[in-house]
Amino acid sequence: MSKYSLPLLDEFLENIQANNYSPETVYNYERDLNVFETFLSEDLKVPFKDLNKRLLIKYKAYLSSTSRLTAAGEHGEIQLSSYSINRVLSALRSYLKFLSDMDFKTPINADAVKLLKTEKKHAQVPEMNELIQVIEAPNKFETEVNIKLRNRAMLETLFATGMRISELLSLKREQLDNTGRIYIMGKGKKQRFVYLTPRAISHLRLYLQTRVDQSPFMFIPYRGRNNQNKNKKISPNYVQFKLKKYRELLGINIPISPHSLRHGFATYLAENGANPAAIQILLGHESLDTTTRYVHASDKYAEKIHTQFHPLKK
Repeated sequence: MSKYSLPLLDEFLENIQANNYSPETVYNYERDLNVFETFLSEDLKVPFKDLNKRLLIKYKAYLSSTSRLTAAGEHGEIQLSSYSINRVLSALRSYLKFLSDMDFKTPINADAVKLLKTEKKHAQVPEMNELIQVIEAPNKFETEVNIKLRNRAMLETLFATGMRISELLSLKREQLDNTGRIYIMGKGKKQRFVYLTPRAISHLRLYLQTRVDQSPFMFIPYRGRNNQNKNKKISPNYVQFKLKKYRELLGINIPISPHSLRHGFATYLAENGANPAAIQILLGHESLDTTTRYVHASDKYAEKIHTQFHPLKK
């Protein structure tokens, strides 16, 4: 074990796994702590036992730069946002707290890792007609029938249910019942139901009629090595790439991601009068505060409300 290695790292990861954290969360913690370990060994050449507050300041500056090394040992191409940096710092705080709980002598307390002040972001939610164009884009731009039907069904399902991209790509056929209700085991092992619209059910049935494989997954890859294994899933990067391509072909200038469809789902439900508590359940949020921050009305809708309800409008 190198003098730069983080002590009890494997035990920390086993601990969060034992506490029912999802495999994706465990992977993210490991990756973020590997970045910290690389910083100690490659940049500072300082062993973990000599960590102090001054070096933590250097680490924050390191995370903010494009000269940092990623967990894969490559230079970061873009500057991390304050939210991304705070995610990495939160992993370090959790790790230091674990060491303290294990009575391991740590060079610094978890409380010494201060998070950055985050910028207030006004999330851009595409107009409804733009979302519809993107959802329908596979029929317009895809030439292979199986890909056309699959991608359309994926996007219809995303917007109909508001599920996370990780939930969509892990979705198995057995999770869907005959009424269009889908059972989800979501983030943090939280269970919930989401619901397909009749429109989404129609496109999903069209797609499933083309399937002759034995894969348990609802959506499957058709190209590359993933096609050779029935237990392989579509990559999130593929969906992101396709959405970007469709948006560009349609001439839409607002970035659209899988998260945009989830955000749009919540925003337009709220605009049509949906109860925030119901939206919270559909999104799988633990706290209503999260949903309240997440759901916001578009500028156009805010203008409409102002015009309609201002006391001195006449």
